[in-house]
Amino acid sequence: MLDPARLLLLRELADRGTMTAAAAALGRTSSAVSQQLAVLEREAGVPLLERDGRRVRLTPEGVRLVAHARIVLGALETAERDLRAAADTPRGPVALACFSTFAAVHVVPALVAARERFPELRVSLNELEPPEALAALRARRCDVAVRYTYDLVPEPGPVADEFTVHPLTADPVLLALPAAHGAAAAVDLRDLADTPWIVGSREDGSAALVRAACAQAGFAPRIAHAVDDYHLVLRMVANGLGVALLPRLAARAHAPAAADVALRPARGPELTRRIHALTLPAPSARPAVDAVLALLRPPAA
Repeated sequence: MLDPARLLLLRELADRGTMTAAAAALGRTSSAVSQQLAVLEREAGVPLLERDGRRVRLTPEGVRLVAHARIVLGALETAERDLRAAADTPRGPVALACFSTFAAVHVVPALVAARERFPELRVSLNELEPPEALAALRARRCDVAVRYTYDLVPEPGPVADEFTVHPLTADPVLLALPAAHGAAAAVDLRDLADTPWIVGSREDGSAALVRAACAQAGFAPRIAHAVDDYHLVLRMVANGLGVALLPRLAARAHAPAAADVALRPARGPELTRRIHALTLPAPSARPAVDAVLALLRPPAA
């Protein structure tokens, strides 16, 4: 019978790409991992790895075995979670990956509540943007990944077939304007056709949202700056260096800087950032993960 511990090494090699990265993730040496994978090849009776220059890659048989390993290891991980969860008491570790603005406004209170309500539950936070959070969940480096999508921006790929999706909240996206702009209500984007824009550096993030919203208004935005730090974006807007689209949660997370700008809705279809938590599908109850998901949902959701 194939050794599950060696199957774990093979899965980590497939997910991380190199023997060195797999060894580092598991706290082992590269030579020890190489030796154990050689034993796994003998157990399997087929070649699982082949040399590619100074690196190794999976053979077709190795790729097939990785697929089986994911199923076997997933079942074992589920069994471990079930054994850790006594009755309905949330306990044990839960690793959470989340982007900064939701973490600042909602995760920090959730961590405090978890500490008070569930003394045996240990929640750890890893600040990651959505693509990195999904990668961490896929590689089982976290148990819950929080991500967002914009209504006007197509998703880069479907996730419902791979993950279980838990809606958390809808986050309105507002226009950030210099305080001297004077707008008292909703702003027509067409009035900003000649104004410089500040967007994020990711093309599938706020940059795509700005382009899509401005396209609906009939013009292409004049993008002047690519900035990911919302505090810096607010400082730049306050000093008249451009305008931006800003999620309401970002304004709450950076309230002092937001006090120096005017936040107004854009006229037309409402701009919204939808926030979801994602988990790997599980065949049985997971009290610890379910408790964390419940704590992450804003009271008004």
